[in-house]
Amino acid sequence: MASVFSKIVAGEIPSYKVAENENYYAFLDISPMAKGHTLVIPKHEVDYMMELSEEEYQGLWAFARRVALALKKAVPCKRVGIAVLGMEVPHCHIHLVPLNQESDMDFRKAKLRLDSQEMAAIAEAIAANFA
Repeated sequence: MASVFSKIVAGEIPSYKVAENENYYAFLDISPMAKGHTLVIPKHEVDYMMELSEEEYQGLWAFARRVALALKKAVPCKRVGIAVLGMEVPHCHIHLVPLNQESDMDFRKAKLRLDSQEMAAIAEAIAANFA
């Protein structure tokens, strides 16, 4: 059965797309820890990141780096934090979270609630900086 992320890639579920190429897809987390919290995934569904081929693994990190650089330009922050947990959706993914302090990346804290217009504006700003 396809994961929710595979359904997003297939266009069956809408997302706030930030960047895409033939192998990878980046979109805003709908329950963000911070404005601009982005998920980066391989389009090829793999549950555990270490199951990716070496080429896919390296490509995913290179793509995530480009997304993180665009994110930092679009959303004022000191850094972009990176986390790989992968427990909540069985499709490997990288969390990119704008940080101004370490506590900004606490997965236990309450998530932000942003309206669709703000989410779309953030996604557009990141996409505009993606190179």
